[in-house]
Amino acid sequence: MNENDEIRWSPVPNLGTTRRWSLQNMEEIGRKHPIHLDVHDRRDAPIIVFLTVCTKDRKAILANPETHELLRAAWRDARLWLVGRYVVMPDHIHLFCAPAESDAQPLLQWVKYWKSSTARNWIAPADAPIWQRHFWDTQLRRSESYDQKWNYVVENPVRAELVAKPEDWPYQGELNVLRWL
Repeated sequence: MNENDEIRWSPVPNLGTTRRWSLQNMEEIGRKHPIHLDVHDRRDAPIIVFLTVCTKDRKAILANPETHELLRAAWRDARLWLVGRYVVMPDHIHLFCAPAESDAQPLLQWVKYWKSSTARNWIAPADAPIWQRHFWDTQLRRSESYDQKWNYVVENPVRAELVAKPEDWPYQGELNVLRWL
């Protein structure tokens, strides 16, 4: 991989069969973008999806108070899915989401809506385009996955040396409590 390859998703250590993906990796297997599988209703478990969305060319334009509030407003307005816990990094977002109703609407439609909404209302038009075209999503299978992934995600600002402790990072939160029954 070279500096021009676009990183699509970083692995979460010890959490399954994930690997670091880049455009090069996807081309090796004949793919140009991630698969967005339909969410599957499991009779005895809620639907919770772990989502990673990056800025175009990994521009570090997200970690500021105005963008944080713009994202929160867009997620509240995009009512098809509910955002649970999230962390906004300078060039990407990790969040957990769940369908707002039992009949889940397509995740792709919801992501397009809030990405479009934030781009239209962006405070610095010179930053356009804002978002990378694709995103990465994984439907969680059990509550342990939620907790493990959150513990990994909330440490991102510390690993990036942006803060000393996760709780010091101001661009994180929880809009809705997503519960495992």
